[in-house]
Amino acid sequence: MIVRQLKLSEAEDSSRKIVSPDGNWESTRLLLKGDNMGFSFHITTIYAGANFRMHYKHHLESVYCISGSGEVETIADNRVYTISPGTLYVLDKHDEHVLRAHSEMKMACVFNPPLSGKEVHNDEGAYELGAEGLEA
Repeated sequence: MIVRQLKLSEAEDSSRKIVSPDGNWESTRLLLKGDNMGFSFHITTIYAGANFRMHYKHHLESVYCISGSGEVETIADNRVYTISPGTLYVLDKHDEHVLRAHSEMKMACVFNPPLSGKEVHNDEGAYELGAEGLEA
């Protein structure tokens, strides 16, 4: 069993917090590849006004909106889905998508395979496999 007593505010002030180079988001990675669970768990903040394209070619992701509002658009069919507190969306087919934040959004995210901890999006909006990690 893994039990950690770590307030989100404390984790956000540690090396577990990664800020995107493009200024769209920050992600506090609470459970990582080194925890050997087969997935990683993050609390991610999408900054108000963010509008960016992603394509997780190597990862599946599920996202639950805790607070804020925005939308996600799937590129394959140009469908736009409203995001508000309580919305869950799942990128189960490596869906290429655009995420837009109307206000700051706090999201709980799960990745499979798990992230190592320091990943940021590459030029295609994906995370690379085998990136340098943080300690579990």
